Amino acid sequence: MSVNASSPASSRRSVLRASGLAGLVMAGTAVATGSAQAAPAPTGDVLHLDTVTALRALNTHPLKNGTQVLLAGYRTPGDGGGMLLRWNTTSTTPHNGGTVITPATTPKTGRWHQLHNGTLDFRTFGHFDAETPADTALDAMVNDPHVHRIEGHTDLLFTRRHLFDRSHIELDFGGHTLHTTGIEKNTHDNPFGAVLSFRGTVTDTTVEHRLSATVIELTDTFPVPDAKAFAVGQWWAVRVEPVEGGGRDERELQKLVEITEIVDAGHIRIGYLNGWELAEGRTLTWTRIEPVRDTHIRNMAFEGAGPDEYTGSHPVSFEYAVGCDVSGIHATGTFWPVVMRRWCTRFRTEDCSLKNPPTVEYGGAGYLTQQIYCLYGRVADCTTSNVRHLNDLTASAYCTVVNCHGDGDDAGGNPFTTHGQYEHDLLFDGNSGLMDIANSGAQWGISAKRITVRRHVCSWFTANSKITDLTLEDITVIARPTFDQAGTLTVNADGAQVRGCTAKTFAVAQRSARSVRPTTVSDCTFAPPAGAVLVQTPVTTPVHFVRCTFTGVDGAVLRGAGPVHLTDCTVTGTENAAPLSVGSADLRIDGGTYENTGIELSAVRDQRITVTGGARFGGGNKAGALLGRAAGPGTTVWDLTGLISTAPDPATAHIRIADGTNRYAASGSRFTGGTLHLAPDALDSVLHTACVEDGTRREAMPPAGDRVRTDGNLTL
Repeated sequence: MSVNASSPASSRRSVLRASGLAGLVMAGTAVATGSAQAAPAPTGDVLHLDTVTALRALNTHPLKNGTQVLLAGYRTPGDGGGMLLRWNTTSTTPHNGGTVITPATTPKTGRWHQLHNGTLDFRTFGHFDAETPADTALDAMVNDPHVHRIEGHTDLLFTRRHLFDRSHIELDFGGHTLHTTGIEKNTHDNPFGAVLSFRGTVTDTTVEHRLSATVIELTDTFPVPDAKAFAVGQWWAVRVEPVEGGGRDERELQKLVEITEIVDAGHIRIGYLNGWELAEGRTLTWTRIEPVRDTHIRNMAFEGAGPDEYTGSHPVSFEYAVGCDVSGIHATGTFWPVVMRRWCTRFRTEDCSLKNPPTVEYGGAGYLTQQIYCLYGRVADCTTSNVRHLNDLTASAYCTVVNCHGDGDDAGGNPFTTHGQYEHDLLFDGNSGLMDIANSGAQWGISAKRITVRRHVCSWFTANSKITDLTLEDITVIARPTFDQAGTLTVNADGAQVRGCTAKTFAVAQRSARSVRPTTVSDCTFAPPAGAVLVQTPVTTPVHFVRCTFTGVDGAVLRGAGPVHLTDCTVTGTENAAPLSVGSADLRIDGGTYENTGIELSAVRDQRITVTGGARFGGGNKAGALLGRAAGPGTTVWDLTGLISTAPDPATAHIRIADGTNRYAASGSRFTGGTLHLAPDALDSVLHTACVEDGTRREAMPPAGDRVRTDGNLTL
């Protein structure tokens, strides 16, 4: 095209403003005259051409160094690929089609260099669709230290897996689709082989230190052999060697931390409060890291490629990264996690989604996001369909997952999970989908601490490994016939606090006993199936149920030996239900209502049952007794005060003690109808006094004696 020599300066400024490049041209320059084969222009003059093709055809021999060209487009004027370039007569930088353009003759020296304000666009590299791979353009832009923002305004195709160590850059694809058809093969078991992989530099500077004293929990001050090896502001990866006798990856500490203070010659302070105590004699290894910092990836649809670990593709991974956020990625068919993180801190993953990965069976595959050894992360407003995990937090701490929702999990994938590699202080708030905490096997230690889940809806929730101080609030577990018809909620009796929850099947297990706080279940509603074990065999610590409601109970079992306390609970059995079978060494019932159920002590061990606070027993059951015991070897002690028991018919016993050795005391209680059966041969001592027996028949009762008193009662 020709250049109008008579155009006034105002016309030139209008062109520049329209192109968005006005700020890049020096004030006072004039539009050069001539055609595409322009005559030499003074330094600083601006030529106006239509396309890159015209630019490359331009005779550059007469041009002076610094000559500028304004392109109206890349292939056609106005196609979005317009840019401003400057002629550098001595440059030998290789042609990349965007920031560096060579004349068609490709001289040894002389290149057109794009002038920009730090923001670049794939269209200025000639990419307007997903027909031609944009990998070279991506490399050119990311590796240019003068670029701080890269924009995609069309669909794109990538066929290579890119690894960068670039900081302070943002990639925004504008919601367009990234395709990966024909992408190069990944290596074995490599979730970091993403299209966009950012990895900090691991230096060869390491410090190893064997602890001469215990490092307490929740400290940020650590002993080191020589604090001079560290400096404030540096980043280090710190890890302790595996637990002796534990799994090969069982470590309480492995995080990327910042040095915040040199305390003294032998101590440093880091930006992390340690979540687990480290015993004397353990060895810490510190490795200095130069992390990727403040690199963000945003706004894309992503189409995965193949069905396996080699041909499959995924968009993003970060390793040894600080302050790197991801948002607005919506993926389909990715093999490895859509957003994979390891050794990261201070990050956000928001408004992302995944549907239909090629597998939910292969470990590590089919995730939306996984975080390993991570700190201070937030995952929010994300969704998944038909995936293995929406979110996986492994050996991570002080992270939050908010308003995330997973569906299509009938295949057994758990949208929300932790690995059990000593993660701690995690919060899940307002999410939905299956949940499984710290349950990936002994290799990692199956340990977690201070996990809080609130306002969660799902059809299965299990947290029965070594989870200490678990807090559940307003959890709703609804049985789903296509997955878990039992609607299971299971917790570990190690400081668990369960409040305001609803489930069909509830169970308390125990695999650790680290907590100093009680295990309490309050204001919850459960509807256990027949024979459900509410308190499992290994439970030895106290479990306290407060104001809980159990409906449809039939032969439920409290099997563990640990104390069980029920305060103001409502337990309702089905028609002709078996009584509640209790193996606890100490059962305390304080108030509440027990209808059509009753209690039967298993007597597998010595037991004590205490009933107080006006507890009400009524209705019938299959055993024909509201309180009784089995023929086990244990001695049972009965302390009944203020019991209100109403039998439905004359044959039902309020209390039936016919086996074993028993010590019985009842006072201030009311029995209406039915019978009392206290077999003399089964009673070592009896105190039955100050009770009201209203139409109650004493079917069996020991005669008065030194160890038997049955007087002082009111008979109606």
